[in-house]
Amino acid sequence: MTQLKRSSAQMVAEARARIEEVETPDLIAMVDTPDVVIVDIRDPRERQRSGFIPGSVHAPRGMIEFWVDPDSPYHKDVFAQPGKKYVFHCASGWRSALTVATLQDMGFEAAHLREGFSTWEKQGGPVAFPAEPD
Repeated sequence: MTQLKRSSAQMVAEARARIEEVETPDLIAMVDTPDVVIVDIRDPRERQRSGFIPGSVHAPRGMIEFWVDPDSPYHKDVFAQPGKKYVFHCASGWRSALTVATLQDMGFEAAHLREGFSTWEKQGGPVAFPAEPD
């Protein structure tokens, strides 16, 4: 077995120590705030199975750095809105912590949902489901 220099758990802990974490009830209170952009980085199958936060932007984890970068041919205008607060989430807060740390390294300010989508519905957050595929 390969000996890693840092475990994924260490990487998440290091990311969490230097990024803004938003608690579930606080993001629920912000869900309809026009200056907040909620970004769901989960796999499409996760969204299909568990639902998603209404109004959230779906940005698969593998494309985030390219979609945020204005010099990338894959840049998305949703990430070029001045004055917006971006809050990223995944299922449990691990992928989004790593994502936000990477984005901060790039100079893009964002926060993440500390516990991820796993506690969203249980704490009263609204959930929508994708339309059935044709």
